[in-house]
Amino acid sequence: MPEKHLSTQFDAELNGVSSRVMELGGLVESQIRNAIYAMSHFDSDAAARVIDVESQVNGMEIEIDREIASIIARRQPTAGDLRLLMAISKTTANLERVGDEAEKIARMVQSIIEKSGSMRALPASELRVAADLASALLRKALDAFARLDTTTAVAILKEDDLIDKEFDGFVRKLITYMMEDPRTISASLDLLFLAKAIERVGDHAKNIAEFIIYVVKGADVRHTSMENIESAVR
Repeated sequence: MPEKHLSTQFDAELNGVSSRVMELGGLVESQIRNAIYAMSHFDSDAAARVIDVESQVNGMEIEIDREIASIIARRQPTAGDLRLLMAISKTTANLERVGDEAEKIARMVQSIIEKSGSMRALPASELRVAADLASALLRKALDAFARLDTTTAVAILKEDDLIDKEFDGFVRKLITYMMEDPRTISASLDLLFLAKAIERVGDHAKNIAEFIIYVVKGADVRHTSMENIESAVR
């Protein structure tokens, strides 16, 4: 990922911390896959696997941040190297939060199972569309980060809108269910909790895409228009 330096040891350190982020990304991806499976099949074992991995994700975040702090202190990087290390740190934080969202989904699935699947009459299966979109977006963001691919990063920022639209449509549908039958309110709120967690996964993938542009172009494109983002990348 990083460019070559006169110090081969510095190159090794940058490559090492970059590889750790990819390793963390793979672990979080597996969490999301298991969380989606647990949600789709009301599978308590899959939910438990998600929860079991959470402490490992948290530990890796701490280790990566410690390594980044050490590199900055010893190497005093400038310009692109410093941007890269900052982006790695922020990406690590976002991946840890994706793991948090996966854990939230898993724990809610367990709660639903304990309530004897009270939402089976509701459109729970429709969440799978948004969940698959969010999972694919995260995978694409990690691949783009490994290659520092700004073209894919811009595409990710656009695709996040699809997840937001799925979320908005799902919320409207749940409101209709609750208005038509107040007995569905409790189960609908459980589904809303799941839908929000899925939407947040997409948001974190979007954040990673923004960090890619920051590393390559030196432009902070957070909270700006798509027109400005495309201009920065050109």
